[in-house]
Amino acid sequence: MSGEGPLSGGPAEPSGGPDEDDWTFRYAARLRLTDTLVLAYALAGTHIVWFGRHSPLVASSALEFNYVVFSIVLGLVWLAALSLWDTRSPRVVGTGGEEYQRIVVASLRLFGIVAIIAFLAKVEVARGYLAIAFPVGTVGVVASRWMWRQWLHAVRRRGGWSDRVLLVGDGHDVDALARELARQPVSGLRVVGACVPKADGASVPVLGDLSGVLEAAQRGQVQTVAVTSSHSVPAPTLRRIGWALEGTGIDLVVAPALTNIAGPRIHVRPVAGLPLLHVEEPRLPRGGQLAKDGFDRLGSLLLIVLLSPLLLAVAVAVKLSSPGPVFYRQERIGRGGATFSVWKFRSMRQDADAELKVLLAQQDRADQPLFKVENDPRITRVGHVIRRYSLDELPQLLNVLAGDMSLVGPRPQRAEEVAMYDDVAARRLLAKPGMTGLWQVSGRSDLPWDEAVRLDLYYVENWSFTFDLILLWRTAFAVLRGAGAY
Repeated sequence: MSGEGPLSGGPAEPSGGPDEDDWTFRYAARLRLTDTLVLAYALAGTHIVWFGRHSPLVASSALEFNYVVFSIVLGLVWLAALSLWDTRSPRVVGTGGEEYQRIVVASLRLFGIVAIIAFLAKVEVARGYLAIAFPVGTVGVVASRWMWRQWLHAVRRRGGWSDRVLLVGDGHDVDALARELARQPVSGLRVVGACVPKADGASVPVLGDLSGVLEAAQRGQVQTVAVTSSHSVPAPTLRRIGWALEGTGIDLVVAPALTNIAGPRIHVRPVAGLPLLHVEEPRLPRGGQLAKDGFDRLGSLLLIVLLSPLLLAVAVAVKLSSPGPVFYRQERIGRGGATFSVWKFRSMRQDADAELKVLLAQQDRADQPLFKVENDPRITRVGHVIRRYSLDELPQLLNVLAGDMSLVGPRPQRAEEVAMYDDVAARRLLAKPGMTGLWQVSGRSDLPWDEAVRLDLYYVENWSFTFDLILLWRTAFAVLRGAGAY
């Protein structure tokens, strides 16, 4: 590319500022207001619970002040900590778990600093007050952010409060990235056009070629320019695009060729001026594996005890509804290809497996590695109810307790289904199968096979303990809706 092109000039004037039409400032203002109210209620409530109507003095050799003043100062500093750790940054709000992680980290560090200062200054702060205020305030802020996120997702599904994005690269890669972004409108990135080589076309409006990225971005009033990892955008061109966008307020992001890999597996390693991406193997560290196994076994045992009345009620209903055993037992494939017997409440009539091949052939599903029959005639009346709300899968808590399954993981499948796996789908076997997972909370049986595989692989490639907790939380709402269950 010659030095006389539009990408070689100095930075242009900013295309827009923080006005009232910018959703990021309005959304951050709402978060700030909610954070203030939540912390005020948390600290005031803690004060009432711990001290009642009295307000004793904080014991200190240098200053004398009561806990009302201490609570006000703590609340203001807490709000400052949330701002300092960028918990309201548009880069983290709306999707992913980083927003919540930053809230927890900011709160932990704040209370660590309070403890250190109290120790060094010999200030006697009531430990019970801090022990209540910290978790209540942190959980309250996280919960309020989650509620705002649900509202934001609803707005984004209608096309609002999203960043306008210009894609840059060859036509094939631009179309692939546009499809991925369109599939996830809650990510807040709405494609408005693309810049592609002159000989290429794209499924989205083409606003220019690679020499006119800045002009196209300003004409499209975009907030983000996303460059695909195609051979048509070599390093010098990408560098000039970055230079041209400096000072315009437009973000530059680069979409790597590695898809469905994120989180702690990716590290940037600068070598000789090159930002190299170091990608670790998709495996749990030993400590993480022990924590996941311990959480699974303890959680399954607790759920069995808590849900025992429901388990008994479902068992009685199954037994009275139709002839046959209460439980259904079937061989499934687990981690590494190992077989195990999965337990479920029987939701079909006896000998239903003998009819499966005929029903799959009638619906042209015999060649798909996801044996699901629509409007399955084998399901009993009670079976329809317990399958809709996934009650038939509750006995799998015994599989989790035995160590064959996990609370969260890829869907366990039959040997006949696994035999149809290609080398991509086979990577699902790197993790223990789970009672719930990313595909279950993203549509369950409504999803096509390739999308179910993509979601399961994303989980396998990017496991984290926080990810498990988020999926368990989302599972409760997916089950209550009863969507996607045959």
